[in-house]
Amino acid sequence: MPRKSQEEKARSRARIVEVAAAMFRENGIATTGVADLMKAAGLTHGGFYRHFASKDDLVAAAISHSVSTALAELRGAEEPGARAKALKRYIDRYLSEEHVGNPRDGCPLAALGPEAPRSSPQVSKALDEGSAEAVRVLAAAMDGRREAASSLMATLLGSVVMARMASSHQCRKRILLDGQRAALGIVESG
Repeated sequence: MPRKSQEEKARSRARIVEVAAAMFRENGIATTGVADLMKAAGLTHGGFYRHFASKDDLVAAAISHSVSTALAELRGAEEPGARAKALKRYIDRYLSEEHVGNPRDGCPLAALGPEAPRSSPQVSKALDEGSAEAVRVLAAAMDGRREAASSLMATLLGSVVMARMASSHQCRKRILLDGQRAALGIVESG
């Protein structure tokens, strides 16, 4: 049986990370099994260890991938006007009902952050690094205002987590609107 080329192996690994990132955000880390995510990726469970040393290794890769993907537009905006528009779009998307109702495609920090205290050191570290990266990218979009960027990230995360806990649509909308006002206030205060 011919062995997979390095290119095929890299594509398979990327596919596993992409599928895992979505499944972990949607279902949580503990409830997402390796066999299920490998099946969803169209691969066999036995091939998992050719790509990752452990499930925690995959979780860390999935967090890194999804944080990077979520921040791509902000990272790519170079001109001050483009950065301001990208930041506004980021806040609007982050504090949307679509994001709240669809963690599978949303921010891994909002979806998985609450699991950090019950996670392995490797997973907790990946979440911490993802949070630090988000603050760095936000700070760059906010003319280097790191403290304000940290406050903004905390506001965004807290608003989404609270909105996901809300028992009514009306309460969820109010939380998101309040979060958006607070977020824009932080951005405009500089």
